Amino acid sequence: MGFFDFVKQAGSGLFGSDEAEADVTLPIIKHIEKAGVDISNLKTKLAQGVVTLTGYVPNQEQKEKAVLTAGNIQGVARVQDNLILGAPPADPVEVEKAEAEVAAAEADKPGEDGWESNTYTVKSGDTLGKIAKEIYGNAMDYPKIFEANRPMLSDPDKIYPGQVLRIPPK
Repeated sequence: MGFFDFVKQAGSGLFGSDEAEADVTLPIIKHIEKAGVDISNLKTKLAQGVVTLTGYVPNQEQKEKAVLTAGNIQGVARVQDNLILGAPPADPVEVEKAEAEVAAAEADKPGEDGWESNTYTVKSGDTLGKIAKEIYGNAMDYPKIFEANRPMLSDPDKIYPGQVLRIPPK
């Protein structure tokens, strides 16, 4: 939980510059859903290049994918992760209370604490093999990184500078 910084100019061209402050929450939610995340209890908000994610996700992997997918959208400079693991309480008042408590506790707190994965920001000239060699010591371990970022990545050869990837433990 907490905030994650991203390269604002890099990422999927999900919305045009005219829409940067318009209601783009639906395209963001749909983009996150395409990454394989259960969005049934997830809410987003975009303001001044910051996406705020609130609600519930079933597990840590889906939480990490939601944050990285939202951050890898062109025009997004930061993601505020206020997501809660597990199923929401049946009582809507309890849901609102829990979400408000998490939002207050996580404001301006750096985000990777508690993540199972690390992150890596792609640099010019990087390949998944080069990243795997740097992280794991073996370029042939690149499929681990590719699989950890599916379906956000559809091809191991299609990464771009500024993209933030999940790096699973070896």
